[in-house]
Amino acid sequence: MTKIRVWLMTFSFIVGALGSRAQELPNIIIIYADDLGYGDLSCYNDASAYKTPRLDKMAAEGILFTDAHSPSTICSPSRYGLLSGQQIYRSTGRGGPAFEGPGGPSYLKPGTLTIAQMLQKKGYRTGVFGKWHVGLSWFDKDNKRLGGGYENSLLIDYENSTPLIDGPNARGFDESFITPNCPTTDPLYVYIENGMVPVPASVRHNSDNLPNPGGKWRWDNDEGWKAPGYNFVEADLLFYDNTRNFITEHREETPNTPFFAILSTQIAHAPVLPAPEFNGLTKAGPRGDFVNELDVIVGRVLDLVKELGIDDNTLIMFSSDNGAEIVHVDWMREDYGHDASGGWRGMKRDAWEGGHRVPFIARWPGKIPNGLVSGQMTNTTDIFATVASIVGYELNEEDATDSFDMLPAMLGMQDDNKSIRPHMLTQSFRGEFQIRQGDWKYLDHEGSGGNGYKKGFMKKYALAETAADAPGQLYNLSEDPGETTNLYYANEEKRIELKELLEHLKLSGRSAPKNRQPIGMEKIQELARSTRR
Repeated sequence: MTKIRVWLMTFSFIVGALGSRAQELPNIIIIYADDLGYGDLSCYNDASAYKTPRLDKMAAEGILFTDAHSPSTICSPSRYGLLSGQQIYRSTGRGGPAFEGPGGPSYLKPGTLTIAQMLQKKGYRTGVFGKWHVGLSWFDKDNKRLGGGYENSLLIDYENSTPLIDGPNARGFDESFITPNCPTTDPLYVYIENGMVPVPASVRHNSDNLPNPGGKWRWDNDEGWKAPGYNFVEADLLFYDNTRNFITEHREETPNTPFFAILSTQIAHAPVLPAPEFNGLTKAGPRGDFVNELDVIVGRVLDLVKELGIDDNTLIMFSSDNGAEIVHVDWMREDYGHDASGGWRGMKRDAWEGGHRVPFIARWPGKIPNGLVSGQMTNTTDIFATVASIVGYELNEEDATDSFDMLPAMLGMQDDNKSIRPHMLTQSFRGEFQIRQGDWKYLDHEGSGGNGYKKGFMKKYALAETAADAPGQLYNLSEDPGETTNLYYANEEKRIELKELLEHLKLSGRSAPKNRQPIGMEKIQELARSTRR
């Protein structure tokens, strides 16, 4: 070995060592699944019809939450919750439907701090890849803002509309590759790169042109306008490739700067379109193959950070935007004996647990102890305050007003006997409210809050009402996890208490505490050292 080569190797080692010391804050990756139910991972469901080995291993090497929830039972409001740390009520005054067609304007109003903007202030380079679906503003040739509706897609003046005034790059992301709505369900079918549309929609899409795994599984691929060359079947592989490129290029160009990436998948939203390489790999049909594809993609993210030598300094979180789609729940139960709701009552759109109780896994080697299982009640909105706590960002009172810091639970500092959250808000399809306090759950409305259970295949999932004329519902989940017995009249005192608390939290503008103090990396490192000793 020559002296020059030895010198170069030594220099590279020193530079690498200095670089690792220079980046004190961790890289952060969020993998956000779509319509993935509580029972859709084998680490949550022993009776799952298929295995999810990479997600199971991720949970074994980190923490798995058993009482985690999406802020809403449909996707757009939940994505607002992830990005803002707030219930959709804070933006719209009530609920918020999912966007179709051009849609918009954005739920993320100017002045609302996003998690990406917060991390930019801490020196992070930020990127989002995949499904956006919180609304975008499009304009016609007369500079008139366009609303929803598929035909409005043809009226878009792309030159006048881009760069998008409320796209990801205007809300804190340095790089983005997104679709405006559900990538394979809701036209407008175009790709948006850094606020621009490289190829406008000009071709009429017919769902008959798609592959048809298992016949019925192509359900919910709406016809509309798409860009030439738009790829329905390999959507999530494309999103992963863009995520990988962002991380790899960032590490090559600015290795001393932390990055933040959101990989927002289509899986397991309808239609079920696994990429060709995954067809038939499970014995649970097309949707089993689809979730297997998601598991492989998560594995590729985990492998990537190891290959880049940043595994120990990367926090990866995985969750879903709501429960599983109703026809998916039904078909998987009937055809494969698989319960995507994981035993909970309800499905996507419903206010019962199956509509918003979701998987939530976090992995951060050396910081989050291996194999933690937490029963802490948590909401996707909490990711914001938790990340702020990690990076040492002190949130203002108007920031992330429904976000609680779950870092003590992640680090193993707080057991389940003391809840970090004294209460939790969720909202169903119509924007109606639910509130949890310990084991008690109050629904401020009749029925499911979403789906109808009086006709069709849904009739078989209807339960007899135990307080038929009650305008709301009260359940004790420790005694009645299936939400079968409405205690609205039987426990008037608790019902009044929770309804009054709900009204207070709605009117106060926040459900999270004020003066939240971040833990910060110095204390996290100190705790990690003490744990290793």
